Amino acid sequence: MTDPRITLHDKGLRMAIGEAAPYFNYFWLRDACDTCIDPQTRERVFDSSVLTHPPRAKAAWVEDDALRISWQDEAVISRVPMALLRDVATLGRAHDPAAIPRRLWYGDFMNRIARIPQTSILTTDEARARLCHALIEDGIAVVTQMEPTKDSLTRLVNALGPITPSAEGLFFDVRVEIAPTNLAFTAGPLEMHTDLPGEEAAPGVQFLHCLENTVEGGLSLFLDGAAVAEALRAEDPEAFRLLATYDIPFFYRHENWDYRAHQRVIETNTDGEVTGVTISQHLQDNLDLPQDLLDDYYPAFVKFIRLMQEDRFLIRFRSEAGNCVVFDNHRIVHGREGYVADSGKRHLRGCYTDRGALHSTYRVLARKGFEDMSERIRETG
Repeated sequence: MTDPRITLHDKGLRMAIGEAAPYFNYFWLRDACDTCIDPQTRERVFDSSVLTHPPRAKAAWVEDDALRISWQDEAVISRVPMALLRDVATLGRAHDPAAIPRRLWYGDFMNRIARIPQTSILTTDEARARLCHALIEDGIAVVTQMEPTKDSLTRLVNALGPITPSAEGLFFDVRVEIAPTNLAFTAGPLEMHTDLPGEEAAPGVQFLHCLENTVEGGLSLFLDGAAVAEALRAEDPEAFRLLATYDIPFFYRHENWDYRAHQRVIETNTDGEVTGVTISQHLQDNLDLPQDLLDDYYPAFVKFIRLMQEDRFLIRFRSEAGNCVVFDNHRIVHGREGYVADSGKRHLRGCYTDRGALHSTYRVLARKGFEDMSERIRETG
């Protein structure tokens, strides 16, 4: 009783979907049966290794918008949703609401950064979804009207996910210190960087809550590292290849800690898309690549750094009390102009969560109907 749109083969079947006839492996189809997932725990309860023989279809047909398969060696009829098969046929994988294409941005982006009030984020799913969408698509957003208390930041972070600790603890305070453990805790300028590359898994999403800022100078600097990486790829493909291929060492050490890790300056996924950048000259260790490779690597590295200093990529703004800048630490490169320490007070409180938590929160909200936020994320509060 095989459907005429389906052709059975030894290890899989072909099925007409639209104008194409994609191939689906039998093992994959047996795993994709929705009875293989426990409805309560949502974990997989089927193990394909228990099968005596590789699965082989006896018949296959479409019923109630699902592919039904009866198997030769099992008294089981599998049900695979057609929505999943369509996604795999077109995308190569199941639909992921959090797989939002990155929108690259440049120096004119300041007025288009999503700005969302803290109260809305804490009280409505729509505002939380807007924040998540902006962080995935643009890599940056500003939360406004933050309460001027320390636990205000905790409540904001927990709206997206648990706080990710670092060597500094759960939180860090960006202000002038007598014995600083980081250049950020001085009044000097900070070159463009991503945070904590010396940790094996650098934090994914950073929060910087401005509690007060009355000093002269100290403008905050941000750029889209993915946009700079793509510019490098267009201008010098070989330089891009070198930075996207080889890991280089970073550190974060002080009296009570000594973190070390190797990272690629440009991260790409299996499709070759730029997924992030890692850059921090003040936490970069001595490069341990072969010396003759450094003949080519260093010029590529320097070229990338100089691109990040160009005005076409940079946005500059003054951090204002009551605002919290939230950004993807694996994509958004940030820095700071120096300021006059005795001209006033400047205090930012920061912490992190990870990108997995951000994506998880957005997927849950998408199931509630808040998936397509493209037209709403730039509304101001």
